[in-house]
Order: sequence, then C-alpha cells, then structure tokens
Amino acid sequence: MISEIRQTVFLLVAGALMSLSYDAGAATPNEFVAEAVGELATKLDGRKEELAADSEVLYALIDEILLPRFDRRFAAGQVLARHWRTASSEQKDRFVAAFYTTLLHRYADGVLEFENDRVEILPFRGDDTKRITTVKTLVRLENGTKVPVNYALVKKQEGWRMFDVTIEGVSYVRNFRAEFDAEIRATSLEAVIVRLENEATLGAAQADDAGEADSAGE
Repeated sequence: MISEIRQTVFLLVAGALMSLSYDAGAATPNEFVAEAVGELATKLDGRKEELAADSEVLYALIDEILLPRFDRRFAAGQVLARHWRTASSEQKDRFVAAFYTTLLHRYADGVLEFENDRVEILPFRGDDTKRITTVKTLVRLENGTKVPVNYALVKKQEGWRMFDVTIEGVSYVRNFRAEFDAEIRATSLEAVIVRLENEATLGAAQADDAGEADSAGE
C-alpha cells in the first residue's frame, strides 16, 4: 500500500481533485485541471466547518461535482483489468457503484483540507490529440516538500474525464488492481463486490450515526 506521505497527499489532494469540474470550453487537459482547482476552492469557501459536521452534505457536494466528470466505468475497467472482461453486465454495474461509493467515503474528508495555492500545474508536455493523456502537478506539503501528483485523463465525446491519479510514481489504479486481483484469486469477483457493497453501506450508516450524534449534542 502507499506510504504515509503518499496517503497524506492522496487525502489532501487526490481526493479533492477527483472532484474535477468540467467546462466544455476547456480546450486543453491543463485547463481542465486548472479550472478544477479554482472551482473546488470556490465551492469549499466558507463551508468547511459545515461540511466537516455533516458527512452526508459533504458526500452530496462531492458527488454533485464528481459523478459527471470522473469516468467511473473506465476507471473500474482499468482496476479490474482481465477480471472486467469476464464479469457479467450486472457485476460490472455493481462494482462500479460500490467501488465509487467506497472511494467517496474513504477520501471525502481529505477534500476539506484542500488548499489551491499548494498545487502547481506544470507545463503540458503530452499530446492532447490522443485518447489518453497526463497532466503533471507538484503539491507542496506543510513541511515544504513538493510531491509529484499526475492525473490521467481520457477523452470522451463530452470532453476530458479523469480516471487515475499517480503519486510519487504510484498509480491508484495499479495499486487497487493488485489489491483486488489478489483478493479475487483468493475468493471470487462476486465476493469482492459484496465486500465493497457492505463497506459502502457501513460507511453510509456511520455517516448517519455521526450526523445524529451531532444533532443530539446541539
């Protein structure tokens, strides 16, 4: 699994920038990410305490931005790799939904730590005429260390969509691919999907409990 510093970056930045804001007028991948940084900062402005106190509102905010812009199905196919090709249509749909919800619950709190002045988008050196390209950034941690965080984008009819984040050379797609492949080999794809569905349900229940506790304490 990723190291502590990578985990920190994933929580503080990758989780946040997975909420990429898509503007049909964004002509280049770098513009796509740059607009995302500004959009996310705007939506969080003055609301961090409110969102920290209400997980459901936080999930809804991220979901509103993320769902149309993050290519969940393409990312899921990359994560499952060969297991995607043998999965049934029902299993694919369930995995996409459960995996997305699990990511949302795991990393939502990281969005609240997002600071747009800590992200430096590097000059684009890729080929934006290709279907898949990469936007490279540097993220400054609190200790001043700069960590490379790269975003893989896929071009769809609607425009660019994000599907992978690579932190210090470690891709979240490859990381989850190895994790799920080992689990599927030990059990089955169906068992992995059920586990993710249960984790997603548990995360939602915990968020509800936290909200009720906050209300009772007021």
